[in-house]
Amino acid sequence: MTQSKKIITLRNVSVSYDAHTALEEVNLDIYEDDFIGIIGPNGGGKSSLVKAIMGEVKYRGEIVIDDLLRRGNHFKIGYMPQVSQFDMRFPISIEEVVLSGLQTEKGFFGRYTTKDRERVAELLKKMGIEELAKRPIGEVSGGQMQRALLCRAIIAEPKLLILDEPTNFVDNSFEQEFYTMVAELSKQMAVIIVSHDLGTITSIVKSIVCVNRSVHRHNSNILTEEQLRNYNCPIQILSHGHIPHTVLEHHSGDGCKHHH
Repeated sequence: MTQSKKIITLRNVSVSYDAHTALEEVNLDIYEDDFIGIIGPNGGGKSSLVKAIMGEVKYRGEIVIDDLLRRGNHFKIGYMPQVSQFDMRFPISIEEVVLSGLQTEKGFFGRYTTKDRERVAELLKKMGIEELAKRPIGEVSGGQMQRALLCRAIIAEPKLLILDEPTNFVDNSFEQEFYTMVAELSKQMAVIIVSHDLGTITSIVKSIVCVNRSVHRHNSNILTEEQLRNYNCPIQILSHGHIPHTVLEHHSGDGCKHHH
């Protein structure tokens, strides 16, 4: 089997906010066919890791992004934010949300072409929300908005898709469908899902990365309690019937190591 291509390399990457160190000396390689679940406690540095990869926070160390991910000055990285970070009062339609995924390429005042709009229609249809194209975002459900944000993340045909805690408040019936869509997309691009729901993502991802100030990559989607402890990742795996759940263990200082 040919070794797949490395698209992002992090070497000794640290991120600090004032006196707080969010990530310390992180080394991580991401490959073009990766399907990674990023797990870890709240405040453990998951979002700092994603922001560093996307160039949105200052970091020390080195992040090398392969040309495969570049298109001119832009990166071919699709990002899906948490729905809760999106101002639902903003007076734009679902179609405009999806079109905004082309903004980096078009520039802020770029004109959208008929072809762009056709592509939006095609994606919305794939997600089963084509009839909502002209609907203002304030009138759609969380699940529908999530589908629109997924369309927005992939409209520019990225080589890497990053999903930030995608199913935070989505109804369960939609959740399975959403993950099926993402699994399909992972055949065409590298995918990174940031999640606190270990039970759900382990059933679909290929690798797990534990982030708790330091980062450990685990090239399998099966993790034991012992491995989690060794990775200093305070997550317990609990099984309820055939659906595994996860509980974050309480640990003082949220992500700080304490010496007793």
